[in-house]
Amino acid sequence: MVKIILASGSDIRAKMLRNAGAVFEVIKPRIDEDMIRDALLAEGASPRDIADTLAEMKARKVSEKHPDALVIGSDQVLDHAGTLYSKPKDRADAKTQLRALSGAKHQLLSAAVICENGKPLWRHIGVVRMQMRDISDTYLDAYLTRNWESIRHSVGGYKLEEEGVRLFSRVDGDYFTVLGMPLLELLSYLSLRGDLET
Repeated sequence: MVKIILASGSDIRAKMLRNAGAVFEVIKPRIDEDMIRDALLAEGASPRDIADTLAEMKARKVSEKHPDALVIGSDQVLDHAGTLYSKPKDRADAKTQLRALSGAKHQLLSAAVICENGKPLWRHIGVVRMQMRDISDTYLDAYLTRNWESIRHSVGGYKLEEEGVRLFSRVDGDYFTVLGMPLLELLSYLSLRGDLET
């Protein structure tokens, strides 16, 4: 079977693949995500295109150095009424983001791209629609105090698999996509290719 590489520094993406029984290596790509995201936003790119482009760039960067492997790149963005949210810069930024999301709907878009020999072979973008409850300032401050170390690297400032689930009244879509990768579609593709035991 072909070697599989996850081009990501995300612990949760690696954990999802590991829990699914996939055998892979992790190599963190060296790309300036903020610069690429800002350039794409300046060009008027959609949140969907931004997630897809970042996922592809991560996979392509590692794939060029490991041409015989299947390299998985993944990225997640949060779209709130046309505004793109990233990982919060600091606790104050997390509070600003969560305050804006309180009582409103937003979308999480998780893209995955597989490259081989520096070229994309497969891509998928999962979309989840999220409805956040109205959050009081008192609860929000307490939530950030309890959870900041865990959520500081999470788009939107929450983790659905932890206390962040209490922020929501409705979630429409795939759980793995919320966690940051369209896992079911990815595993299906690798299984159909014969790169995972079925």
